[in-house]
Amino acid sequence: MEEQSQDTAGGGGGEGEGPSVKDEEVKNENLIEMAAPGTDEEDEETLPHSEILDIFEEGLARLVQDPLLCDLPIQVTLEEVNSQIALEYGQAMTVRVFKADGEIMPIVVVQNATVLDLKKAICRFMQLKQQREGGVKHISWRYVWRTYHLVFQGEKLDDDKMRLKDYGIRNRDEVTFMKRLRKK
Repeated sequence: MEEQSQDTAGGGGGEGEGPSVKDEEVKNENLIEMAAPGTDEEDEETLPHSEILDIFEEGLARLVQDPLLCDLPIQVTLEEVNSQIALEYGQAMTVRVFKADGEIMPIVVVQNATVLDLKKAICRFMQLKQQREGGVKHISWRYVWRTYHLVFQGEKLDDDKMRLKDYGIRNRDEVTFMKRLRKK
């Protein structure tokens, strides 16, 4: 009698044999439960991508209402949020770029930015603006930088490697797009 109870409790007929059929069934059930989580729990909802995107955008809209981030558009990017936070902590500065048509572009760059960094930030600003408003699909920046100078207080920002601070540009200073004169 004791041998029978040990056989059933031990899980096998003798030593060296593999696990019993019952043990294998339990393992298989555990594997199935692990492979398909949530089949027993019906509280978890599965939402389509569009609904998750809507929920995310609603949360982002509430976040942008914060006084620190209120200057940002509703369809804000992570890059813009990080720039605004860096601006608030004094790690970045805003350079106001005046276009020939009178539009002012507030460009955020880091404190030790170069002229090239400013040019790249202008490109990124225009790309985001075009995405939000629609409009011109492609701008040839090579053409823009061949045709226009950036000018600060009458001085052309020619050297892309030179820092903005070296030109005397500080937070909230104004830089202008100026058409280059042709050389004959």
